[in-house]
Amino acid sequence: MTRTFVFGGARSGKSAHAESVAAASGKPVVYVATAQAGDAEMQARIAHHRARRDADWTTVEETLALGKVLRAASTPGNLVLVDCLTVWLSNLLFCENIAYPEIGHIEPPQRYFREREEFLAAIEQAPGDLVIVSNEVGMGIVPQGAISRWFVDEAGRLNQAVAARCERAVWVAAGLPLVLKGQAC
Repeated sequence: MTRTFVFGGARSGKSAHAESVAAASGKPVVYVATAQAGDAEMQARIAHHRARRDADWTTVEETLALGKVLRAASTPGNLVLVDCLTVWLSNLLFCENIAYPEIGHIEPPQRYFREREEFLAAIEQAPGDLVIVSNEVGMGIVPQGAISRWFVDEAGRLNQAVAARCERAVWVAAGLPLVLKGQAC
């Protein structure tokens, strides 16, 4: 069993790299998609990802209960590809229609803590291979608004927690993978 964390900026090639790792494994693949089509632009992104997926892969769409899905989908001898953690994080942070102030302390909804804990535990206990994709959103300018800074902070904390639980971490930039932890894929 190998857990691989693949991360990078928007349109860096991280999803394509993760998909190539999954395809090269020769194992049955379960693709866990976290996006929800809230507008036409996101619908187009989802369609692009669907079109390049291997037809033999099983797709599971889950926007919130990622740990539960990971526990159900991961079996000895298969590979689960999760794409993408920052989309999942956004789904969770804004799942309860809480009015967030632009200033002051911002607290995630209670469901976020439960789902995050469940997901991190599922990573550690998964009996099959995992490839987990996430965006690195904290390398640019510090966002102006409190909500944006909060999201960047939570994404950074989540990425650190996932990377700590994975044997391999791969940074992708301009379509080029750079292994930061573990052996090359």
